[in-house]
Amino acid sequence: MIPETLKPLVRLRYRHCLFFRQIHLRSPRALLAVFLAATTTVAPAVAQDIVGRASVIDGDTVEIHGTRIRLFAIDAVESRQSCTTFQGQRWPCGREAAFALADHIAGKTVTCQPIDQDRYGRIVARCYIENQDIAAWSVANGWSLAWSRYSTEYLPLQRSAKSLGLGIWSGTFEDPKSLRKRS
Repeated sequence: MIPETLKPLVRLRYRHCLFFRQIHLRSPRALLAVFLAATTTVAPAVAQDIVGRASVIDGDTVEIHGTRIRLFAIDAVESRQSCTTFQGQRWPCGREAAFALADHIAGKTVTCQPIDQDRYGRIVARCYIENQDIAAWSVANGWSLAWSRYSTEYLPLQRSAKSLGLGIWSGTFEDPKSLRKRS
């Protein structure tokens, strides 16, 4: 049975929507359930900052208190990846990217502001040391690529690092996405 307070709303919707007419004719409880679901607002969960000392997993992933965090809008070379200098020498650029990030973080307190979760279950976040964006630092120093699929804000930093030949830009390398697809 539909409560008296909802009957005017039911009549209004009944006249204007075939879907509600069908539900009304079949089950007043179903109509009530649909109405309540459509009019009930649920406050979105507000993600709390993750703060602490970070361990570097690879060039674009850190861990704080057991939580893996992927740095937002960048893609670093894979840990196992090698690059080639312009003189033709191979070097372990993926390992070096992770070491550079670890040296930059070096036991400082890191604050990560969650944005999303990736398909591997990692938190995707903007992370900072004091007020410095760690992802921006990584791209500006040539240790990762700006991932323009998610944001274009790091592209100017990437162009600068490339023109200066910093980090992975000191030679040639395979795009990390291509390497992952081949693996």
